[in-house]
Amino acid sequence: MESKVQDMETKQETMEKKISNDVPGMMTTTGKSAGDSSWQEYVDLVVDFLAKVPEQLGSFFSDYQKPLTTTGLIVASAITVYITLSVLDAIDNIPLLSSILELVGLGYSVWFVTRYLLKASTRQELFSEFDSLKQQVLGGKADN
Repeated sequence: MESKVQDMETKQETMEKKISNDVPGMMTTTGKSAGDSSWQEYVDLVVDFLAKVPEQLGSFFSDYQKPLTTTGLIVASAITVYITLSVLDAIDNIPLLSSILELVGLGYSVWFVTRYLLKASTRQELFSEFDSLKQQVLGGKADN
């Protein structure tokens, strides 16, 4: 029993010696036991793996840049469509707002028909505006 008490006291003394005087609570390493070395091997493996991750990710992204971009755009467009449909469904559930928006759309359609489609001269104006817009978007001359 006394030997156990003495062993505990010596362990406590060695622990007190390990505490650094410079930084409170800082432990100094005095030696490695068998358990510490196996633990250090695992830590070294993890550190080595984490050191290689940026290189591997960089080469992965450079090799698969186009497919990743395409996949990202598809996912982003699917999310956008889902959110848009949700907002339109929410607007449709508001009783008076959906009717007002239908009237606005009907009014705009009537205005567009009377403004651009009834006369031949205004149809030519519409086609020239469309061609200029197509030329701005596509660049250069647009072939028909």
